[in-house]
Amino acid sequence: METVATKEKTATMKFIVSSTALLKQLQTLQGVLASSNTLPILDNFLFEIDGKQLTVTASDLETTITATMAVEAKDKGSVAIPARLLLDTLKAFPEQPLTFSIDGKHHGVELISDQGKYKMTGFSGAEFPKSPVLESPSTFVLPAGTLATAINKSIFATGNDDLRPVMSGIFFELGEDSVNFVATDAHKLVRYKRTDVRADKPASFIVPKKPLNLLKNSLGGTNAEVSVAYNENNASFTFDNILMVCRLIDGKYPNYEAVIPKKNPNKLTIDRATFLSSIRRVAIFSNKTTHQVRLSINGSQLIVSAEDLDFSNEANEKLTCTYEGEDMTIGFNSRFLMDMLNNLSCEHVVLEMSAPNRAGILLPGEAGEVGEDVLMLVMPVMLNS
Repeated sequence: METVATKEKTATMKFIVSSTALLKQLQTLQGVLASSNTLPILDNFLFEIDGKQLTVTASDLETTITATMAVEAKDKGSVAIPARLLLDTLKAFPEQPLTFSIDGKHHGVELISDQGKYKMTGFSGAEFPKSPVLESPSTFVLPAGTLATAINKSIFATGNDDLRPVMSGIFFELGEDSVNFVATDAHKLVRYKRTDVRADKPASFIVPKKPLNLLKNSLGGTNAEVSVAYNENNASFTFDNILMVCRLIDGKYPNYEAVIPKKNPNKLTIDRATFLSSIRRVAIFSNKTTHQVRLSINGSQLIVSAEDLDFSNEANEKLTCTYEGEDMTIGFNSRFLMDMLNNLSCEHVVLEMSAPNRAGILLPGEAGEVGEDVLMLVMPVMLNS
């Protein structure tokens, strides 16, 4: 009789956790869940209890995120719990302690709250894919805010072309005196440089967009240092109680330095918000295929214009600016210009140009954070004369 009771005892795993603390952790992880998984087990969160520590993992095989938190528990074990069902349940609770009771044999999960009991079917934790472990990685460290800013300022310029996967992520270029974060889709390019972050040795790798968006959301609320480890195939980001491991994009990144024109004698300086508002209004009248706006600069006057010949729509606005160089007219895709102006936080911007058929370079008009160097490049659109 005693042995049966003992068996039953070992078959059940219990832990107590705050409903809101658990929900907060799961919301950090839920972004990795794919809408359609090849492996059904990936529709679950993996819960692992060891002593007083709960580790929760979510994965789509390409990216794996793990969060650890303190709980009240004495047992050891693991279970996979349906992610959507658990998230919906936790969102419906006010803050209170919840008791999880897990049947180790059948993987049934019982949730006990102040109001009642809720049962769901779990799965064996052993079915969940193991988190990748980086073998002999190289590492560097940077503040969470710096990494979040680097992702924010560059991710909008990444490409979506399946035929050129290397352009669908951010290129991390590590040097002994600076680190560059580069993104391009061949029409626009951002190089975000930090001279206050350094690596022990030069290296480079390409991180996909999905894990970077997840990182960006998680880094918002922390002042921690982020430890970045990488080898040929994977990179990991560790901060606070979060570990994210992702597969890197395989391939050679294009020589972006070669695209950046070195001599740009024509320099336009203008208030960023005024310029952005003007483009936003005028672009409504642009061709719906090219989204082209035309910038005509004559002395200290800038005319922003657009037309859609198919519908006989047109608009133009006159703005005052500071300009050095020859009078010129150049066309750009308004969406690209607006994206760039939205992602700069300075009061004035400088647009450097050499010729109507060469790339324009957009720079902040004032110095930003110490150690920060931002360069944005946009290819021109051929003017319909």
